[in-house]
Order: sequence, then C-alpha cells, then structure tokens
Amino acid sequence: MADLPKLDPVFHQIVRTRLVILLSAKPHSFSGLKSELDITDGNLDAHLRKLSSTGYLHSRMVLEGRPHTIYELSDSGKEAFHHYIAALGVLVAQAQSSLE
Repeated sequence: MADLPKLDPVFHQIVRTRLVILLSAKPHSFSGLKSELDITDGNLDAHLRKLSSTGYLHSRMVLEGRPHTIYELSDSGKEAFHHYIAALGVLVAQAQSSLE
C-alpha cells in the first residue's frame, strides 16, 4: 500500500471540518456559524481561535446596523483546506482499492 498522506490536525476535527466547509463557501457572522453548526458560543469561539492562531482565518468588524464580526478563510486557510481535502481523497481512494 502507498504511503498514507498526512492530514492537517487543525482541520481533522469534526466541528472544525464543518466550520471550514461553511467558511469555504462564503464569509459568515458568529451568530450565523453558531446557528449552522448548532454549538455553544464557547465551543465556536475555541474553534475560531484555533483557526485564527494558525493564520487560516480572518475576521473583520462590520459596523452597519448592529455591529458584528464576519469570519472568512485566509488565502493560506483556503490553500491548506484544499490540501486537506485532496489528502482525504487519496485516503478514500486507497481504502476503496484495498476493499476490492
């Protein structure tokens, strides 16, 4: 069997995977992410801090109407997530071929 690709541990956590899938589609507010993911404020905040600490996340304050923060993937976050998805694809292909 070929060498298994390494998965980025920042993305390889179910809540963060779901979070990054949402952010890869479009920027979101904290409340929008919380609602979509159905998680607590503290849980979401911890995952956002983890992504931010790696440089994978940008945030900006929007002052229109009620002030709120918008989160989006950075260019490095988009690139790293692309590599993560590609590595998952390799793993799935290897698993499928080993089952045949």
